Amino acid sequence: MEMTRNANIHYISPQIFAEHNVSAQGFTTRHEGVSRAPYNSLNLGMNNFDSPHNVQGNRSLLARTFGTTVEKFVMVSQCHGTDILVIDEPNPDYAHFQKLGCDGIITNQPEVMIAVGVADCLPLLLLDPVKRVVAALHAGWKGTAGNIAAKGVESLVKIFGSSKSDILAACGPAIGACCYEVDEPVRAGFANSGVEWSDCATDAGAGKWRLNLAAANQLQLMGAGIPQQNIEVSAECVCCKHDWFFSYRRDGGETGRQVGFIMLKP
Repeated sequence: MEMTRNANIHYISPQIFAEHNVSAQGFTTRHEGVSRAPYNSLNLGMNNFDSPHNVQGNRSLLARTFGTTVEKFVMVSQCHGTDILVIDEPNPDYAHFQKLGCDGIITNQPEVMIAVGVADCLPLLLLDPVKRVVAALHAGWKGTAGNIAAKGVESLVKIFGSSKSDILAACGPAIGACCYEVDEPVRAGFANSGVEWSDCATDAGAGKWRLNLAAANQLQLMGAGIPQQNIEVSAECVCCKHDWFFSYRRDGGETGRQVGFIMLKP
């Protein structure tokens, strides 16, 4: 992945999608918005004390940058689960999805920008360029423990007829194992995650482990049938890079949200 600037914003661009040229996608940084500290400046999340007016302005900026409108910018009320919203037909009011409790969105509708907000959790994007369907998934430790990555893949296959060999995946910037120390309840939660704990976590002593969310989600995608060469993983740790990303853990909970976003072109 590489840092890109598109007219108004800096964002991380996954290269694995670019050659197909059927979608616009990326992972935002904290720059170029209108929010004030501690949400400065491109805060795209409503679940904090930032001004809703500022957040809406930031969302409008992101949507316009990629040729759509804020009325077609879709986020949901994330709740650290594995439920996924499917949008398979035009909708006169996309804004009402904002109150829906789930942690993923899938759509085959062009010019509808779907996004998940994160400030440590992993944003996961999927694209099937053949069936022209995209997904944005929110994978914190609970979503990862519930294998939301595999659920997203299976939804594309069952609902839209995708072939697993056609599905491309990009795991965006998240908190790295360098900064993400977890305890026994998290380890226990991974019992049915589809991955071996030792393959995604290292022992930190005293009943603590350092969890690698990116590694866990990559392994889950491969376990769901996605070829390894179809998966791109960001090496960025959002907790380490204060100048570029929001981090809930680093900032003591008082912080903004970057997003992973994707939109099918007309």
